Amino acid sequence: MTSLPVAAREHVRQEMVADPRVVAAIVSAVHEQVPVYAALDDSRLPEVRAIAAWGLERLLDLWVTDGALEPSDLRRLRGIAAARAADGRPVQAVLRAYRVAATVLTDEIAARAPRLAAADAFALSRMLLTALDTLSEEMTTAYAATDEDLAADRDRALRLLLDDLIAGRHASVGALSDRSARLGVQLPDPYCLLVAEPVGAERPEMALDAATGLLEALAVPGVPGVPGDEVASSATVRGSRAVLLLPGAAAARAGAVLGARSWRGCAITGESLDRVAVAHRLAADALDTAPAHAHRPGRLLTDADAHVLALLGGHPAAAPDQVARLVLGPLTDPGQRHLMEALTAYIDAGSASAAARVLHLHAQSLRYRLRRIHALTSRDPRDPWQRLTLDIARTIRP
Repeated sequence: MTSLPVAAREHVRQEMVADPRVVAAIVSAVHEQVPVYAALDDSRLPEVRAIAAWGLERLLDLWVTDGALEPSDLRRLRGIAAARAADGRPVQAVLRAYRVAATVLTDEIAARAPRLAAADAFALSRMLLTALDTLSEEMTTAYAATDEDLAADRDRALRLLLDDLIAGRHASVGALSDRSARLGVQLPDPYCLLVAEPVGAERPEMALDAATGLLEALAVPGVPGVPGDEVASSATVRGSRAVLLLPGAAAARAGAVLGARSWRGCAITGESLDRVAVAHRLAADALDTAPAHAHRPGRLLTDADAHVLALLGGHPAAAPDQVARLVLGPLTDPGQRHLMEALTAYIDAGSASAAARVLHLHAQSLRYRLRRIHALTSRDPRDPWQRLTLDIARTIRP
């Protein structure tokens, strides 16, 4: 059987480049067969499709012309590798994705040229093996160089890591552990994700220096500092806001630190490390929607506030019973039923004296129970915003 003429290969190339189903098949196969890619959120898939489309066209060009990768191709591959190294995607997974794509490419060519001559099949195999070998070498080298650069500038590396966590580019704790291990740090677990902004009408772009200064002010004493065992805090910016990833213990001091700077913020402490993106969305939405009286000096909005606000906005991130537990805390225990009764009477009656009469208690006894509620929930029933959150929680509680 004779080889396909160049014109015939070109016809196959044009047909495949023009058919969007080919790129879709490549992306689908990579998404299904490479776990790291299966975990990518929708915001990253357009980038995968763009790289797949470029790779498809270049490889088909090389097959049609019996060509080889050019310096411009190698620069692009190194750039892709550097980006993947920076966002923590393992090089083994990236190379596997390219091998899966090459298999799909071969199948698609075979489907369009069922009588492919041996010479054309050999040319295709030779081109793919050579391209994959070159790609592997270039990407491995670029990964190593990027790892060295990131390790040398650890603050920047941690900022990039936090940016990726906020964007939801890491979907497993294992991937996070691998990336932080390359930096010689541990991510704080439990952690506090703090989103903060200056108080005032103006909302200029937040300077990274301001976010870094806040991070330094919130440094937690006693955090291990042994190389390879350091618990890493990090800061980045999103528009007019600072976003900080801190050890969970920092949440206790954050309100006072922000109050001294005339800032306000929301601290989320109840999400796992693979849900930092959820924590950021909760905190940012809470700052967007919380009424002014929710921001008392020295007090942060918390998980409970954020979930109540999400519930009021019609897009709850947690089930109502979970929101109730977040707000009420120990008050949901059967042994605290008398406190729940006091809270209900106080909210319904509107004052401690009226609630005491409803419950046949002395007013001082009722006030003592309100103080116990404040101590157990960190929510003062006399504060308008906190009373509202308590009222919502006791109303939706099963």
